[in-house]
Amino acid sequence: MMRAMRLHAPGRALSCDSVARPEPGPRQLLLRVRACGVCRTDLHVVDGELPEAKLPLVPGHEIVAEVAGRGRDAARFREGERVGVPWLGMTCGECEDCRAGRENLCARARFTGYSLDGGYAEYALADERYCLPIPGRYGDAEAAPLLCAGLIGFRSYRLVQASRNLGLYGFGAAAHIVAQVARAEGRNVFAFTRPGDAAAQAFALRCGAGWAGGSDEAPPERLDAAILFAPVGALVPAALKAVRKGGTVVCGGIHMSDIPSFPYELLWGERVLRSVANLTRADGEAFMALAARVPIRIATRQYALADANQALEALRAGRLEGAAVLVP
Repeated sequence: MMRAMRLHAPGRALSCDSVARPEPGPRQLLLRVRACGVCRTDLHVVDGELPEAKLPLVPGHEIVAEVAGRGRDAARFREGERVGVPWLGMTCGECEDCRAGRENLCARARFTGYSLDGGYAEYALADERYCLPIPGRYGDAEAAPLLCAGLIGFRSYRLVQASRNLGLYGFGAAAHIVAQVARAEGRNVFAFTRPGDAAAQAFALRCGAGWAGGSDEAPPERLDAAILFAPVGALVPAALKAVRKGGTVVCGGIHMSDIPSFPYELLWGERVLRSVANLTRADGEAFMALAARVPIRIATRQYALADANQALEALRAGRLEGAAVLVP
């Protein structure tokens, strides 16, 4: 048996259940969870904003774990080896998107902590083909946010990597990683937080931002691009207003409140508005290679597994500096 924090109905608190430890099937790994990040997507799942989640469900898709067992034909990782499990848990490999290298858009994809049980537990299962090696320079709790905050941030950042002035709206787990990568590559980072949040602005400056202010403020220079990590649709017109002609605004979240209407002149001038959806295994491999080279400082607050509800509430209330991580 094992302990697992499970969601039984959207909008309700997770319950700490005793359940049977899973058995690995073909190409699957049985993983002893060493740390699991608490992501804003987990909040969207728990709150029912992402419908059709598997129920009951073990959330969590930023899993750092040790291989405790292997199913038939699983040979990619050794028992005892440390691996990471991201949001993308399985794809069909056959559809047009998969064949074109866009497996992040596969209509039959399954996702860790949403359509597959995740890492808010003592053990988890994962398809070895979708697991990632973890750079040795990061401890378990430090590495967990790399698996979604880092990966989705990296996929968003790659779309605007040539930008000199980069704005980051919503300075949480993803932004504090992207800011460090962007500064290491010589970009100017402008951080936008909740209006009046002096603590978040100070945190952004410590992470390499050259300027930090409220999302209701104009940056001191025109932005070449902006990435929105805050799931607030009203920030889209604000970001479009802040970027120069030809600039790009990337929406990096899986869920966002409705975008209000805005005058066409904010989009005119060949500005680009686009979203980022999920990730590919190639994203994961490229980002982990980068994280091995660039010494990213990951800010975390650790919680016991049984305190998952408190961690989710701290994230919901904006009381976190960096990322919450569950440590069984």
